[in-house]
Amino acid sequence: MHSSRLLLALLLAATLSPAQTAKSGSPATGRGRGGEKRPMTFEDMMRMKRLGETAVSPDGKWLAYSVTTVDLDNNTCTPELFVQPIAGGDAKPLTAGKPGDTGPQFSADGKRVLFISCREGGNQVWLADFDPATGATSNPKKLTGISTEADNAKWSPDGKFIVFTSAVYPDCPAITEADASTGDKCNKDRDADLAANKVKAQIFTHLLYRHWNHYTGDKRSHLFLVSADDGKLRDLTPNDPHDIPPFSLSGGGGFAITPDSKELAFTENLDPEPAISTNADIFTLDLTNSSATPVKVSTSPGGDFNPAYSPDGKYLAWRSQARNGYEADKFRLMLYDRTAKTTKDLLPDFDDWVNEFAWGPMSADAIYFISGWGGEQPAFKLDMRNNQSVCRLTFLTQGGEYSDLHPTSDGLHLVAQRMSAAAPAELVSLDSRRIGHTACSVGVGGEKLPAIPEILQKARITHLNDAALSQLDLAPLESFWFTANDGTKVQAFLVKPPAFDPNKKYPVKFLIHGGPQGHWGDDWSYRWNAELFAANGYVVVMVNPRGSTGYGQAFVDGINGDWGGKPFSDLMLGLDYAEQHYPFIDKSRECALGASYGGYMANWILGHTDRFKCIVSHDGMFNPESAFGSTEEDWFNIWEFRGAPWDYFGKPDSENPFRKWSPSLSAKDFKTPTLVVHGQLDYRLDVSEGFQLFDTLQLLKVPSKMLYFPDEGHWVLKPQNSRLWYKTVNDWVDQWTKSSR
Repeated sequence: MHSSRLLLALLLAATLSPAQTAKSGSPATGRGRGGEKRPMTFEDMMRMKRLGETAVSPDGKWLAYSVTTVDLDNNTCTPELFVQPIAGGDAKPLTAGKPGDTGPQFSADGKRVLFISCREGGNQVWLADFDPATGATSNPKKLTGISTEADNAKWSPDGKFIVFTSAVYPDCPAITEADASTGDKCNKDRDADLAANKVKAQIFTHLLYRHWNHYTGDKRSHLFLVSADDGKLRDLTPNDPHDIPPFSLSGGGGFAITPDSKELAFTENLDPEPAISTNADIFTLDLTNSSATPVKVSTSPGGDFNPAYSPDGKYLAWRSQARNGYEADKFRLMLYDRTAKTTKDLLPDFDDWVNEFAWGPMSADAIYFISGWGGEQPAFKLDMRNNQSVCRLTFLTQGGEYSDLHPTSDGLHLVAQRMSAAAPAELVSLDSRRIGHTACSVGVGGEKLPAIPEILQKARITHLNDAALSQLDLAPLESFWFTANDGTKVQAFLVKPPAFDPNKKYPVKFLIHGGPQGHWGDDWSYRWNAELFAANGYVVVMVNPRGSTGYGQAFVDGINGDWGGKPFSDLMLGLDYAEQHYPFIDKSRECALGASYGGYMANWILGHTDRFKCIVSHDGMFNPESAFGSTEEDWFNIWEFRGAPWDYFGKPDSENPFRKWSPSLSAKDFKTPTLVVHGQLDYRLDVSEGFQLFDTLQLLKVPSKMLYFPDEGHWVLKPQNSRLWYKTVNDWVDQWTKSSR
């Protein structure tokens, strides 16, 4: 980006630290030259401050949070920690603001804060003193020194110990309070031998030897307890050959500690063949007995995740799925009575996913949670004292997507992150006392929410990117609905280009989301940013076809075994509707772009319609039969294609989902110019899928190009690689939609 075009406000935003820009009060109002807003560039997007982990002090007065800054020239992303008053005021660096610090968390008495730091080498747990009166932190000291490093640290409620995760060799001697050095030395020596060995070959004896972008190796994630006073350490899951917690894209430690600090709850998958199982279970462990063994408390055959104890210690709640092998089954909110040892579904009539939840601070009176809802992700309050099922629910928000919930100790406010299609995440405070709309008054199932009083809207705490955003011409996200062939209502979205002129005709970028159980909506993305796609003169159209989340589980299930059926029809009908109802769309200049499942659909489109001028296929499945054998997360393909390829031996293609829905078998009809993008480290959809597609296109003489990343996985994450990705993709679309072809 050319800084000469900016006024002082944006220059400051690009150079000042978040401590200088994250202030309460009115956002900056600077504009570009002549006071006019301008289109966003990739460099603008990279300058955005990225909000990370958040913690609220026990007295409800302070926030600690992580902010990541991208250095495009150096190709780095660096997190830093800050402390800020919730009521308003300047942010200040936490513990001298060392770059690379993450994971802030206050002790229960509010006098100490822990964080993860690599300031003396590998990641370790550090502690610092905290002054609740001034927000000052001091005396940072390293608590752990385990050779395998530490992550996902969490205070015990009594402040006496900390639980964290570390990946160790399970066959090494267990690390105990009495003898930590022997086990740690074994791990350290094994790592050193592996690094020094000139032979890098590996021998596999089981599946799930790799995940998404890395090989799992011989280490397994274990839970450790460390004394906050003397640093004594012990492995809580010694010699366990499983990962605790199991691999999850959502990250986090997946464990909780009782209010009396005597018991631990955690997630583990003990299935003997985890490659075909999603059956993670909740276990509890008596922390007062060093010889105690874990006790399974969940009973669902599907996945159970994110345990959390009620403030009074009477209950344990978690997110649960009913069907094993289906990673996109509905996430229910389950409640376990620790005395009666019984479990029940708290929201049996609620038809959407509970994406995350947090107990209210007062006994067990309320639970706050987030759920997808028609392209938004609102916050809900569940009244635990009311027995009227969904009528116990209150909508607290409208517009945007909320996450990372933190009820304050006084029970009056809810601190959360909020993002929208026009702005990255910021911290907001919600007044949890206000009465919004109860779910029983508007129903459930994803219909448009009614207007919520302004008092229930967010009260901004941080303003990390106000100055930068004030320069940019970002069109609002517009929603429209249409009717599918079977009568189902389907939602879609549209973003207009900067300086929009309704009398002009604009080319279209038609975006197709991944998952396939994902969604487009009112959120911000650094990888597929609708505003950035629109910035160089395009209308962006995004449809949430069958399989999308936020419209009830039946809508999600509508894609199972039908990958190229109803979803393809929904997408084409949605684009038809946009062409018919938005006269500024030039339907002769449209390009389809998709990644992951969206990449599969881009490949399917190649053989089933010629309506597009070009296609971009990123990390897409081209041949379902070969894709089955090149990933170890076999539960996914077994569920989506209703079995394994050999289950259909001898049957006609029309009865074999692997062939019925294979883009590769329609190659004779490929005509549309296609850009193929794939990463070598993509182990969910192997790079061979991209190579097969490109090979086919070249042999068929279809205009095509391949962008290959040897150092990226399923996502393009490195800043300079991301810049190349956006440039190559946009240049390809421009070549075929803005030329005279």
